[in-house]
Amino acid sequence: MSNASIRILLVDDEPDILEIISYNLINEGYQVFTAENGKQAIKIAKKQEPHLIILDVMMPVMDGIEACQKIRQIPKLQDSIITFLTARAEDYAQISGLEAGADDYITKPIKPKVLVSKIKSLLRRLTNGAVEQRIEIGKLVIDTEAYVAYYNEEQLNLPRKEFELLLLLASRPDKVFKRDEILDAVWGSDVVVGGRTIDVHIRKLREKIGDSRFETVKGVGYKYVQ
Repeated sequence: MSNASIRILLVDDEPDILEIISYNLINEGYQVFTAENGKQAIKIAKKQEPHLIILDVMMPVMDGIEACQKIRQIPKLQDSIITFLTARAEDYAQISGLEAGADDYITKPIKPKVLVSKIKSLLRRLTNGAVEQRIEIGKLVIDTEAYVAYYNEEQLNLPRKEFELLLLLASRPDKVFKRDEILDAVWGSDVVVGGRTIDVHIRKLREKIGDSRFETVKGVGYKYVQ
C-alpha cells in the first residue's frame, strides 16, 4: 500500500500542532484530514474512513477518550488504527486510552521526524499478511483474511491490537510468549509503549473469551490455553 493511498485523521485542539504534524505527514505523501475536537473527528472519520486516527486526549466539546469509544462502535471503522497523542504521561491516562479501544499512545512533546517514524511503524501492519488464513482452536475461530474472530460461533468485537495479540497467542497454543516477544510482534520495536499495555489487552481478551483461555506465566509472559 503506497503512502498516497493511506488516509490519516489528526485530531487536536491546538492549531500549531495540527499545522506542524499535518505538514510533515503530507510531505511523506499521506492523505491528511484534521479535526479540532472529538465530535468533528467522528463526523470526518465516518466520511473518510481513515486507516490511522491520531487523537489528542484533552479537547473541548468531546475529549479523545469518548471519541475513541464512539469510533470503535462504528463497524466500518473497526480496523482503523487509533493512537493517542497526549502530554499526559500518567499510567491512568494511558490505560484509559487503551481501554477505550486505542491501539497505542504517543507522548508529546515529540519531534516531527520521530513522530513520522512511529506512524510508519504503526502503519506497517496494513501490509503485513498472516501466514495462515484460518485458525481453529476449539471454540475459537480466527479468519486472518477477513480480520475477524469468533468464539462459540459469536463474532468478537476486537480492536486491531486485541485481534493481533489474540492471533499471535493462538498461532501457537500452549506456547509461552515472552513479554518482549509480544511487544515486538504486536507493537513493533520502533514503538515505545508502557509495560502495562500488554496486561490491559490481555484483560480485555479475557473478558470477551474467558479467563481460563489465557494463562499468565509470572515474570515471563502469556500463553493461549487449548
